[in-house]
Amino acid sequence: MEKTAALEELRSAIVNCVKLEEVKALAKRALEIGAQPLEIVDTVKGALDEVGDLYEKREYFLMELTLAGSTASEIMNMIKPELKASVGLIKGKVVIGTVAGDLHYIGKDIVVVMLESQGLEVVDLGVDVPCNRFIEAVKTEKPDILAMSGLLTVVVDEMGKVIEALRNEGLRDKVKVMIGGRAVNPEYAREIGADAFGASAFDAAKLAVEWTGEKMGGQ
Repeated sequence: MEKTAALEELRSAIVNCVKLEEVKALAKRALEIGAQPLEIVDTVKGALDEVGDLYEKREYFLMELTLAGSTASEIMNMIKPELKASVGLIKGKVVIGTVAGDLHYIGKDIVVVMLESQGLEVVDLGVDVPCNRFIEAVKTEKPDILAMSGLLTVVVDEMGKVIEALRNEGLRDKVKVMIGGRAVNPEYAREIGADAFGASAFDAAKLAVEWTGEKMGGQ
């Protein structure tokens, strides 16, 4: 019960844009009383989803969106060592990025942390990544998985363009493609020919590990 209350307090603090040091203290306390790192990740994601909803309803503005995102990023950096698994050999490689026209990075960064925690090598292309950069990364990095993120509905067509370009370059059968973000869903993944939709950072990591022939560490 105490752990549940601590996680709820953390979620509320992120949503209400409480000062960073106070939020970090709440996250630390939650860990100290038994919250698992994955529970912190889930709490952070839930808070960001709520902030995103408030932004779309115009109850929050860019300032609140930015503050919440920055706080979430700091929390993820703080717990990253806790998430790191004793994995030994690298299990596979993932190229990831937020598609062209979209500057959102927090959701992607959370996925990166989750992937790395499971022993996957991650090549993070950043945000606002054009189609040709994804293609070049697939050619040069030779990843097992290409992951694309998009939070804005106006940019989702970019994901389809990347998959079509992979086909044109003869690369589509050489890499698994995963998409994620608030702007997409499983139906859209099927429509554009992606292999899967990652509904959350945990789901994305689980899929990635399954695809590379491993089991989730510690699960």
